[in-house]
This record gives sequence, structure tokens and C-alpha cells, in this order.
Amino acid sequence: MNKIVVAAALLLLAGCTITKEPQVSSVDTTSGIVRLSYSEAMMQTARYDNYTTQGTANKQCQQMGYATAVAYGQPVSTCSVFSGSICMNTNVTIQYQCRGVAFSQTPATGQSW
Repeated sequence: MNKIVVAAALLLLAGCTITKEPQVSSVDTTSGIVRLSYSEAMMQTARYDNYTTQGTANKQCQQMGYATAVAYGQPVSTCSVFSGSICMNTNVTIQYQCRGVAFSQTPATGQSW
């Protein structure tokens, strides 16, 4: 009986999905690459909100003078903590390419409206 309860508890824990908010982990101004990352513990299923993550990438690109960010590739998962041969924690990285030129909204000096 105890084995059944333990097995059911493990299945429930394995099925839990949580939402993570990726943070800027690296920026390459020259190539216009922004990487956002979050961590995922063993037996945890994490996801991220595309809208929020896109907004974070757009903001970072705009701070570098670009207009917008475009996601490319698939998320890259890298084990960050090992215990023997078992991965205890995974780091997930999402990449964005900055595109376009942001235009300044300030009027040129010397003009009268």
C-alpha cells in the first residue's frame, strides 16, 4: 500500500508545471543577441509566458538602440548541478535577435511648430 502512495505522489510531483520568468543572462550589443534564462529543478516542469519574455527581450534590445527582438532557435537546456550522474538543476536559455533601428522621438533643434 505504501508503495502505491509513494508512486502516486511521485507522479503528481512530476506532473507539476510552474511558470518561470526568464531574466536577462547575457547581452551581445555588437551582434544584437539577448539571452534570457531560468532554472528548472529536477522533477519540475517549468514553462514561461511568451508575451512577458518577448517584452523583456524587446526592452533590452531597445536599450541597445534596436527596435524589437525576434526569438530564434529552440530553448537550450544545460545541466547546472550534478549529483553523481543525475542532473539536479537545469538552466534553460532562450535567445533573441535584436532587429531594426529605434528612432528618437525628440524633434530636431531649431524647428518651431
